[in-house]
Amino acid sequence: MTKRRKTSQVFNPNLSVAPLGIIAMDGAKELGSKINDYLVTWARQSGQDTDTFLIPCKCPRFQSGDAKALIEGTVRGLDLFIICDTGNYSCTYPLFGNENHMSPDDHYQDLKRIIQAAGGKAHRINVIMPILYGGRQHRRNYRESLDCAWMLQELNSMGVENILTFDAHDPRVQNAVPLMGFDNIIPSYQVLKALFNTIDDLSVNKDSFMVVSPDEGGLSRNMYYASVLGVDLGMFYKRRDYSVIVNGRNPIVAHEYLGNEVAGKDIFIADDIISSGDSVLDLTRELRARNAKRIFAYATYTLFTNGLEAFDKAYADGQLSGVYGTNLSYLNPELKKREWFRTVDCSKYVSYFVAALNHDMSVSDILDPHEKIKQLLKLHEHITG
Repeated sequence: MTKRRKTSQVFNPNLSVAPLGIIAMDGAKELGSKINDYLVTWARQSGQDTDTFLIPCKCPRFQSGDAKALIEGTVRGLDLFIICDTGNYSCTYPLFGNENHMSPDDHYQDLKRIIQAAGGKAHRINVIMPILYGGRQHRRNYRESLDCAWMLQELNSMGVENILTFDAHDPRVQNAVPLMGFDNIIPSYQVLKALFNTIDDLSVNKDSFMVVSPDEGGLSRNMYYASVLGVDLGMFYKRRDYSVIVNGRNPIVAHEYLGNEVAGKDIFIADDIISSGDSVLDLTRELRARNAKRIFAYATYTLFTNGLEAFDKAYADGQLSGVYGTNLSYLNPELKKREWFRTVDCSKYVSYFVAALNHDMSVSDILDPHEKIKQLLKLHEHITG
């Protein structure tokens, strides 16, 4: 196996595609700052004298809602990485005297404004969009739009060469832009590291631990966790009422379980997104009814659109032992305060990708963390005895 070189050893201006520049848009300032800190540290370790790669920008709006983008620094000749969090609903702007919260549509329009403001002067434009715009509408049924596919084609036509996203709802959407760089990144190692670091008495073996997929769509994601951990895999499938449509979809009638017995075992459930959270709570009730021991849920994007009260109650009642979510998209400050929530920090992981792409390095080792997970398991087994 080829040993991966340290980023600091190759973070060299003479080896890079072009000088590095980072634009963190409104809604992605915190993530952008963390990524910048890692990149500046590595650059200094390789001998560069730099204080920041961040380029300030803003997208001011008139009271009518009209907007424009302004980049407050040069981008000429830069390998430009634009970070856009389309899921950050905390950003606001004035609209006819009211304070309006930004939707994914607003964030995406601002992204296009930033690309326009660059005016074709950058050497290369890359977009880091952790939660893919329109990604939940990934296929067409009847007369429906295909927002995500159209977004990718639109960015491609605007000159974007690479897009980095995390845990896409359906990564096959990249087929819309076969000639554009598209990396769908799964932070599996970071998730397991957070799980092991926060649960001291977690025993990972077939007798005491199990992975359960919340639905058929998440089967491959959970199959990976079960395979690298060497434990059994179970699955729920959603039985729906196809005679009616509620909020644009057929309502779930029941969650049916397929798999081995879960009694007395700790359960790990992985999904791409927790929206309202109703499905997760339904699964925890089903698993607890089957005498599962502790239940830990993970989602790359933890939105909790219906609030946190139902999860507070589930935790207090012992139905749910913990929820893990990344910092790739906006996290409600109230969520961070919850005893049952754990943040999976992915900023260093993103920084590795930025450094690798900026130096035209292979990202194969970063995309496949199998060896790192094996080492993590050995360390965890040594600690837990």
